Amino acid sequence: MIYSAFQDLKLSQLGFGAMRLPTLPDGSIDEKQVYEMVDTAIEQGVNYFDTAYPYHGGLSELVMGRALARHPRESFYLATKFPGHQLSDHYDPAAVFEDQLKKCGVEYFDFYLMHNVYENSLSVYTDPKWGIVDYFIEQKKRGRIRHLGFSSHGSLDVIRAFLDYCGGAMEFCQIQLNYLDWTLQNARAKVELLNERRIPIWVMEPVRGGRLAKLADEDEKKLAALRPDESVAAWAFRYLQDIAGVSVILSGMSNRAQLEDNLKTFAAPKPLSSQERALLETIAESMKNSVPCTGCRYCTAGCPMNLDIPLFLSIYNELRFSPSVNATMRIECLPEDRQPAACVGCGQCAAVCPQKIAIPDLLSDLSERMKSMPTWAQISRERAEAQKKLAAEQNGV
Repeated sequence: MIYSAFQDLKLSQLGFGAMRLPTLPDGSIDEKQVYEMVDTAIEQGVNYFDTAYPYHGGLSELVMGRALARHPRESFYLATKFPGHQLSDHYDPAAVFEDQLKKCGVEYFDFYLMHNVYENSLSVYTDPKWGIVDYFIEQKKRGRIRHLGFSSHGSLDVIRAFLDYCGGAMEFCQIQLNYLDWTLQNARAKVELLNERRIPIWVMEPVRGGRLAKLADEDEKKLAALRPDESVAAWAFRYLQDIAGVSVILSGMSNRAQLEDNLKTFAAPKPLSSQERALLETIAESMKNSVPCTGCRYCTAGCPMNLDIPLFLSIYNELRFSPSVNATMRIECLPEDRQPAACVGCGQCAAVCPQKIAIPDLLSDLSERMKSMPTWAQISRERAEAQKKLAAEQNGV
C-alpha cells in the first residue's frame, strides 16, 4: 500500500469512500458485503474511511460504524462531515455532531469536514449566528475531532474566501480532481492555491463517478498498448498519485471487484511518463465536446443584464459532458435576474466573441437543461426528510 505522510500520521493513499456502498436489489445497503470489503481493505493496508451525514439517506454512517467496530479503534482513521451545504432555515452543529458520534459508535472522529463549501453554503458556514466553524474548532480542542478540514465543489474564489475566513483552522481540503476536471472544472488552479497555502489535498471523484473507468474503445486500446496490466480506472488513479499536495485519493467502491482493482493499483507507485500523462489529457479533451470559450470576457462588457457569460459557458460544457447538480448549484445561488434565463437575446455578446460562439442560443439551451434537473434546494429537502425519517425509526416513533 502506498502511504502519505500527514503531520505525524501515515495515511493510506487509497481512501475507502462510503457514498456508493454496495446495495441490494431493494436499494438498501448490502451490509454483509460492506463488512467483507472493509475487512479486506484493512488487511491490505487501507486505514482511511470516509463517510458523511447524508450518504445513503443517513445510513452510511451507521453501516460504516458497525463495519469498523469489528476492528481495533487504532487500526483505522474515520472521517465524516457536517451538512451545512444542505440548505435549511436552521443549523445545529451540536445536535448533528452528537448524532454522528452515536451512529458511528465512536468517541471521536479522526478527520471531520465542513461538507461542500460552495457559493450558497459559504454564507452558512461563515454566519456567526450558527457558529459552525467555531463549534468544531472547540470540539477539536476537546479531542473529539483530531483533524479539521472541508470539502468543496465551489469555485476557486469560494475556496480562497473560506480559507481566509478560517484563518488557518483548516488542515486539509477535499476537492473534485481527475484528469478531465483538471481543466473542465479548473481543478489545476485549485491545486495550485492549496499548495500555496500548504493545505494537503484529499481527492474526490477520481474516476468521475465511473465515467473515467470506461472510455471509447480506441482510447482504451491506446492505454492498453502502453500498460497492458493496468485497468482503465487505474490510469485515472495513477494520474493523481503524482500531483503535488495530494495525500488521500477517495474511491467510492460499489463491489469487491472495484476494491480489488484499486488495491492492486495502490500496492506500489508506478509513475506515469510525460508521454502517458499527455495521452490522458488528450483523451480528456476529446471527451469534452466543449464550447470553445477562452474566458476573454469580451462578451460581458456590453451585456445589458450584466450576466457572467463565461461562468455559464463553463457550466454548460460540464452539463454537456455529465448532468450534475454540482454544476448547476453555482447558478442557483444567483439572483433570478443574473441567471441564464435573464438573457434578452440581444446578441451583443455573440457579435464580439472571438470564437464566434452563438451565446444567446447556448444560454437558452442551458436554461432548458436546468429545468429538467432537480435543484439543490429540492435535494436538500429530500435529504432532510430522509434524516427525520431515520431519526424517528431509531427512536421507535
